[in-house]
Amino acid sequence: MSGGEACDGKKLVRSSSGLRMVPKHHASRSPFGLDEPPWVPDKDCPRCMQCETKFDFITRKHHCRRCGKCFCDKCCSKKVPLPRMCFVDPVRQCAECAFISQKETEFYDKQLKVLMNGATFSVARGTSEKSELMVCRLSNNQRYLFLDGDSHYEIEIAQISTVQILTEGFTPGGGNTCATGMLLQYKVPGSEELTQMKFTASEDFNSNKKLSAAWLAAMHKAAKLLYESRDQ
Repeated sequence: MSGGEACDGKKLVRSSSGLRMVPKHHASRSPFGLDEPPWVPDKDCPRCMQCETKFDFITRKHHCRRCGKCFCDKCCSKKVPLPRMCFVDPVRQCAECAFISQKETEFYDKQLKVLMNGATFSVARGTSEKSELMVCRLSNNQRYLFLDGDSHYEIEIAQISTVQILTEGFTPGGGNTCATGMLLQYKVPGSEELTQMKFTASEDFNSNKKLSAAWLAAMHKAAKLLYESRDQ
């Protein structure tokens, strides 16, 4: 088993927001994860932060588990899955956060599986024009990108700097483009210099094109979540 496939133990923890299944070590957490936000103190929130309804004995305060802001029940009634914070059950979120979390559900339910199953690409490293046919997939713990062919590479997801999806095809309306590859830049541990890899869907595998395009679309979404995690 490679270092990137090492099993990371998990533990069940309880916070004011709910039950979470998290890695035993913080360094083992998914790079797509988000930390729980601090809650706005009750004393600093006399009114709902959405509709400005005044809180009293009947109108109670509720905190959104994603943003930590304070709302009335009407503005924070939805309970939605929040896998980026490792919650076991759906948790209370405000309308804006619930909408974002619902959109992310597709990534965790579908696209994450596509990345883990992998796809085949011709991979060129650096500025070299020489490429190697490799199967690319996300590790089960979501922390590494594995490239396997005659060579083997493990790219730590947290060290990825940029992901640029390459497309072809164009119409005046901007549609009918097809993802054909990817430029990926990352830092090698112990170095501050960026290494680049170019992934190209192989023309020799027409039946693989649809799978490769789906994998690239999933990788594009993964990159967006990765950048959001860093900006938290």
